[in-house]
Amino acid sequence: MNLQALKDELRRRALVARQSAHKTDPDAGERLVAHFPFELLAPGAVVSGYWPLPGEIDPRPLMVALAERGARLALPVIVAPGSPLIFRAWQPGDALEPRAFGLMEPSARAPELVPDILLVPLLAIDPDGNRLGFGKGYYDRTLAGLRAAAAPLAVGLAHEAQMVAAVPVDEFDQPLDWVVTGARTGRLG
Repeated sequence: MNLQALKDELRRRALVARQSAHKTDPDAGERLVAHFPFELLAPGAVVSGYWPLPGEIDPRPLMVALAERGARLALPVIVAPGSPLIFRAWQPGDALEPRAFGLMEPSARAPELVPDILLVPLLAIDPDGNRLGFGKGYYDRTLAGLRAAAAPLAVGLAHEAQMVAAVPVDEFDQPLDWVVTGARTGRLG
């Protein structure tokens, strides 16, 4: 089986596992706060979160807790297919606009920020930090670009059921640094 077929098969299984975990424990995102390594948060750090799609662990309680500890929040914005993401300022209560893939994004008038910490959604993640997403490459391109200029931390947020033994990777895949679930946190790699 070639690499793409391996990724596609894992994507199918991981999506089922994520949906099942979310159905069993829809409030798991509320427990992310108890497990997040807040010592990583420098004063005034920019933290990019995400607006959850159906089945994704909900980062919004964690984002509120980060803001209460002085973080400046941002959400990802898709500029164009094949391009890295940009991040626009957002705080709880700000209006969002519906976009492609069912995403909600800040207004184009919101200032663009460069994140120090990225909270990253995923389908599957392994102990080495290898992440499997939907295969569009947005986070891989974004992390590669950000890492070329600085050293942002990439923290995967997941249901425990999304942890797998191994994720197949290629030279374009960017590993994550940490994973936080509703049950634990861990440094990866």
